[in-house]
Amino acid sequence: MPRYGKAAQKRVKSAMHRRKKGTLKSGRSGKTVKSRKQAIAIGLSEAREKGAKVPRRRSRSRSRSRSRSRSR
Repeated sequence: MPRYGKAAQKRVKSAMHRRKKGTLKSGRSGKTVKSRKQAIAIGLSEAREKGAKVPRRRSRSRSRSRSRSRSR
C-alpha cells in the first residue's frame, strides 16, 4: 500500500517547480528556498494541511531521548 496519496505527490511536484522558478518561500522568514529537501518538506506540509494522505511526522521527543541515552 502506498504511503503517499496522489494529492500529496501533486503538492510536492508543484513545490519543486516553484523552487526551480525561484518563487518558493519558507515559512515566517519568507526567504527563497534553494534546498531540494526543504522544498519537499514544504510540499508535504502543504499536503498535510489540505488533508492529503501523508504519514505523520516523527515526534521530536523520540530522537532527543535516544541521543541522551547514547551519551551516558
